[in-house]
Amino acid sequence: MVKEVIEKLKEIKYPNLDKNIVEVKAVESVFKEGDKIVVKLNVANSNALPLIEKEIKKRIKGVEVRVRKPITYGSTQNPNNRAPYAKHILAVTSGKGGVGKSTVSTNLAIALAQRGYKVGLLDADVYGPDIPRMVGVEGERLRWGENNKIIPSENFGIKIMSVGLTTPTPDTPLVWRSSVAVSALIQFLEDVDWGELDFLVIDMPPGTGDVQLTMAQELPLTAGVLVTTPQKVALDDVSRAVMMFKDIGVPIGGVIENMSYFIAPDTKKKYEIFGSGGGELLAKHYQIPFLGKIPLEMQIRELSDQGKPPVALGGYKELYQQIVGKLLKEIKVSA
Repeated sequence: MVKEVIEKLKEIKYPNLDKNIVEVKAVESVFKEGDKIVVKLNVANSNALPLIEKEIKKRIKGVEVRVRKPITYGSTQNPNNRAPYAKHILAVTSGKGGVGKSTVSTNLAIALAQRGYKVGLLDADVYGPDIPRMVGVEGERLRWGENNKIIPSENFGIKIMSVGLTTPTPDTPLVWRSSVAVSALIQFLEDVDWGELDFLVIDMPPGTGDVQLTMAQELPLTAGVLVTTPQKVALDDVSRAVMMFKDIGVPIGGVIENMSYFIAPDTKKKYEIFGSGGGELLAKHYQIPFLGKIPLEMQIRELSDQGKPPVALGGYKELYQQIVGKLLKEIKVSA
């Protein structure tokens, strides 16, 4: 029945164009809901919309037409709140890729859950969605509940949503313009059945682009958490992220220095492979909190690759809990 409806929709021309409404992506989705077929439209042209709706109802009897509301962006001075279900929202970011931001986001979220908080983890890194693998749900795919809301995956006491759960296979590339990526993330905020959350932890993409700006416009962020390595290149890039948060008025919960040092398993000698003290110097320079250091450990990498977060299964609970304790103190949430 759904396929038949789609074929009929292909017969409807978009007003003043020589293409049908399916070709121009005016039809967002077609699905069955109980005994009825629902056609969901995404049409920004207010003049074209009533003409399309009329033509659909004329050609397809008994169909229900729904319209996605256009995105009305807030501002960094007066942001929208697209996550009213979350008491606190943490944006974990970095200036560059490869510093372990997703690993930190995952373990921070689980560490909060270990303290009894209700936690959601949103993977906003749409072009490199690593969170599903790190929490062991990479084999799951998008599911819809009876309330027409997306059902988040769950593991290790947290709820998880990622664009990596929407693709046919894990290696499917997302060749999206930034506007499409932003729309997908807003849908994850509004159309996922998160329930009531104490914390929504957002694993941001690296850099200072559209996604970062949109999250600051669409959410009342409690704090930004910055992840860096001691390497000078990483520190240069995370400095830009610091200034971005300062410029747009997002409080900074602190800096975490990842891959801080390596302890040789045989000699127990400490090696500072990426340099020394960079995270602390950066925090001091910008007068922001320094939350702690995470070592470069083979077990952290192995467990993360296996979908077994170190904070839950690798003996690193105390380390991450110390960092979370400092963060909660900075954002004035009772631990």
